[in-house]
Amino acid sequence: MLEELKREVLDANLELVRRNLVILTWGNVSAIDRKTGLVVIKPSGVEYDNMTADDMVVVDLDGNVVDGTLRPSSDTPTHLAIYRRFADVGGVVHTHSTYATAWAQAGRAIPNIGTTHADTFYCDIPCTEEMTREQIESAYEAATGDVIADAFEGMNPMHTPAVLVKHHGPFTWGKSAHDAVHNAVILEEVARMASITVALNPSVEMNPDLVEKHYERKHGANAYYGQKK
Repeated sequence: MLEELKREVLDANLELVRRNLVILTWGNVSAIDRKTGLVVIKPSGVEYDNMTADDMVVVDLDGNVVDGTLRPSSDTPTHLAIYRRFADVGGVVHTHSTYATAWAQAGRAIPNIGTTHADTFYCDIPCTEEMTREQIESAYEAATGDVIADAFEGMNPMHTPAVLVKHHGPFTWGKSAHDAVHNAVILEEVARMASITVALNPSVEMNPDLVEKHYERKHGANAYYGQKK
């Protein structure tokens, strides 16, 4: 079932290792087949070195396992909440990459203070609100997805496809699993740059015209970055 998507999700998970975004068994990637509403996700706690495409787990949007012999990632309910709330998302990534996680632990959004950020993320990368005791003690992972969605109230999640879960770590997404990994790589580098920049100049401010220019030249209706497709 969804064999091609399983291979894509496996490769995207292994790309996290190649990009030094995860250690041990931390982190996970998923992708959704919007035609069937089924999600393929990494199994829980399995070493990356030993994973195969057959280890990937297929679940429906209610979290029921429909294919696979292993337990899906413990973060599965968070991924599912993102897919339910953000209709254009095709892949989701969660890591504990160092700099992005540091901003999350500090409870701070990553400000858009440079063109590297603006090339991919239109807005500041938001940090979620503090979770309540009830959210933590009940359906914690699903509630994590809800606070992520709440952080994008009034924003287009595809214009800034990343978030920091307060005290926890980053999630990114995209039109596919590989697109979501691509955004996770950029997020970590942007977080690293922002850490250094804010240390050098805590009152730094970005030119909003530069934000508009750099985002639109890559993603706008008249984008001209790269080659014609």
